[in-house]
Amino acid sequence: MKEDRIEGLKAGADDYITKPFSTEELNLRIESILKRYRYSNIISDKERTFEIGKLTFDYSNLKLIGPEGEKKLTKREAEVLRMLALNQGKILRRDIALKNIWGEDDYFMGRSMDVYITKLRKYLKADKNISIINVHGTGFKLEVSSDS
Repeated sequence: MKEDRIEGLKAGADDYITKPFSTEELNLRIESILKRYRYSNIISDKERTFEIGKLTFDYSNLKLIGPEGEKKLTKREAEVLRMLALNQGKILRRDIALKNIWGEDDYFMGRSMDVYITKLRKYLKADKNISIINVHGTGFKLEVSSDS
């Protein structure tokens, strides 16, 4: 059922497959997951720690550190925040984020991404100068304004 797939993705599942399925489809999904895994292991040190306003995002250890303490992130939350941080001040296209993080760009993955954006907004609220802006029909933008 659709609700089960959505709940599974919200809980952190990478993917789902319905029965009956073809061996070819299963192999392609496994290849996609392995590509994402290999990609995440070749990230440079420069792409592992980010200063976002008053917060420090430690991608390697899945932590967001700020004046109020430390927040442990899920792998998916960290992947989304990393892509936003790499593109800080620029538009992160929704389709590119979905393909890089979820392996495909479809409605259900898009809804899952929206849930993670909402969670990240809550975490980033610790610094009022940080915001994730929706760019209608295109994607998202991580903005950090200077202290006033």
